[in-house]
Amino acid sequence: MSLWAALAAVTGAIAGLSLTGARRGTRAMVPFSGGVLLGVSLFSVLPELARELGWVSGVALFAAGYGILFVVGRTVYPVCPACSHDHDHAGCASSLHGFAAPLISAAALHSLLDGWSIATSEWGTPDLRLAIPIAVALHKVPEGIALGSILRASIASRSQAFFWCVCAESATIAGAVIGDLIAPHLDTAWLWYPLALAGGFFCYLGFHAVHEEWQRRGAAQPVMAGIAGMAGAAAFQQSLRAFLR
Repeated sequence: MSLWAALAAVTGAIAGLSLTGARRGTRAMVPFSGGVLLGVSLFSVLPELARELGWVSGVALFAAGYGILFVVGRTVYPVCPACSHDHDHAGCASSLHGFAAPLISAAALHSLLDGWSIATSEWGTPDLRLAIPIAVALHKVPEGIALGSILRASIASRSQAFFWCVCAESATIAGAVIGDLIAPHLDTAWLWYPLALAGGFFCYLGFHAVHEEWQRRGAAQPVMAGIAGMAGAAAFQQSLRAFLR
């Protein structure tokens, strides 16, 4: 499943590398995908944590995952390229010198966490094993578009920009491998702890995606798109649970 998520991001990156006038449509995808992540984290991951770990421990670990990305995003570099950098990089006539390296690093970190989240979902309930990879893949598309368009403006060669997009998004697979290697060495109860952190990661990324668009373009469209994403995620969860019964 991590391979499919990485391929979704690379497909988005290909579109981003040639992006010219479709910026408005791609921006509309960001809060929707953020709403999907919020819906999965709040309506799927958090209830499962409460049932397995209790509300106090579950919420505490969930909040810790949110806090980790909050600190990294504020003090190191934004970890979500799809949710940052409002400038129309796809239309830049000149290169964004010095921008590529930190963006590639942040995208690789983000992808590593995405892959780790997919791997940890395999230790959860059947609906989590399907819902989390789908949510990650949906978020990967606008992420890839943003990454591709920004790197195209900051790297002179289109082929080099594509190469670095693939490298950054391939970290998704590496994160999944790391998660799979760790799992056999953990007690059953400990398997829920990384999943709790992953839920916090999703909540941060989802809220950040909606909030950034809210600040830039006003509340109406981003909030409605985010609510639509959350509603879709909730409906999917209920349908999946009913199907698996």
